[in-house]
Amino acid sequence: MSLQSVRAFLSEHAPDLEILEKDTSTATVAEAAVAHGVESGQIAKTLSLWLKDEVVILVMGGNAKIDNQKFKAQFKTKAKMLSADEVVMWTSHPVGGVCPFGLPHPLRVFADVTLKKFDVVLPAAGASNAALRIAPERLAQLVQATWVDIAQDPS
Repeated sequence: MSLQSVRAFLSEHAPDLEILEKDTSTATVAEAAVAHGVESGQIAKTLSLWLKDEVVILVMGGNAKIDNQKFKAQFKTKAKMLSADEVVMWTSHPVGGVCPFGLPHPLRVFADVTLKKFDVVLPAAGASNAALRIAPERLAQLVQATWVDIAQDPS
């Protein structure tokens, strides 16, 4: 059902984008980078987080990690990941296939500036073997993401 919700979203908002399905898992950044022949930073990993009593989505470069001080300065709270069951409940996407597209509930989406290092990034597309190629600015525009700078420098 999750892959279908992403297909429906793209059909309505970005019919030119193609979902790339692989025969192998692309659930981790490393697997996705190898399967798509790109750097790990180009994999747009999507995290589901609690901000106090609100669930939000954070999309960031695959090789980036949250800088706790930057996160707390931006959001006035600590980063707290959702459990796997909560991820499915809030996003309809399985862990390894989470993306900001086709969500069943309207959630605020944040995009980290680490994505801007690349012309094209690859977020998952609702399944652990599906992704799509998209420019970071277009990704942010499609999901009305707010740009933030909360990642540690991956270098």
